[in-house]
Amino acid sequence: MRQLPILIGDILVSSEILLEYFCCDYESCSGACCIEGEGGAPLQRKECALLGRNYPKYREFMGKDGRAEVESDGFFRIGADGDYETPLLGHGEECAYTMFEGENCLCAIERAHSLGKCTFVKPISCRLYPIRASRLSNGLTALNLHRWDICNCAFEKGRREGIRVYQFLRQPLTDAYGKDFYEQLSAAAQMMAK
Repeated sequence: MRQLPILIGDILVSSEILLEYFCCDYESCSGACCIEGEGGAPLQRKECALLGRNYPKYREFMGKDGRAEVESDGFFRIGADGDYETPLLGHGEECAYTMFEGENCLCAIERAHSLGKCTFVKPISCRLYPIRASRLSNGLTALNLHRWDICNCAFEKGRREGIRVYQFLRQPLTDAYGKDFYEQLSAAAQMMAK
């Protein structure tokens, strides 16, 4: 039976976020979401400035090509849809903000943050994945579940471990929309589960 979305304040939440399971399986995917795709990660306008302001703090963790890209062409791009997004390297898939440890791809910004060098964690669209946020014409924000083949292992791991999407993304959802929002979201999920 198809579930209707949940409205919390001015945020319309797909029921899939409350019912579907998800837990990143980095051992299986090696960070493929940072090096595959058709465009850069979506950015909020304020994040464009944060990327530039924090660059000296995360620069050392970026690859040589990524540094060259942002130093020559800037910290963000305007995508085909007219929205801000992270820049990609010349071949058009790998995010400029990546770093590698062997075959494993990581976010250079997040690495700097984890070491206490940077207060900016990384773009909220990256932190919220597999949730995608969009602005509706009526002023509401819609949160929907995005499915990408490279994350199939994460959906499987979430099912095995009993972790739902909203539970896996507790901190990013709280950071983006507030503690009250997350508490209401969690309560709605518990009601749906009954």
